[in-house]
Amino acid sequence: MAPITVRYFAAAADAAGREEERWSFAGPASLGALRAGLAERYGDGMRRVLDSGSFLVDGVVRCDDGEIGAVGRPADDPLVVDVLPAFAGG
Repeated sequence: MAPITVRYFAAAADAAGREEERWSFAGPASLGALRAGLAERYGDGMRRVLDSGSFLVDGVVRCDDGEIGAVGRPADDPLVVDVLPAFAGG
């Protein structure tokens, strides 16, 4: 599976200490696995973002923890997952 590009915005970027990184999965790629990995890697600040925030997978809002696999995608066209905190005003 090609690596996934994870982009962080606002409080998510603050919690991660970066705006973007490449993420690889040992097993099946899913938002649940990404959520758990982010919480483990970045701690309580990221947990707070994940509790109230959302994900965009290739520009589409995802609220489930289902698969996000990039199977069959060329390595130079990675899947993009944006980690967004809750925004004021909706």
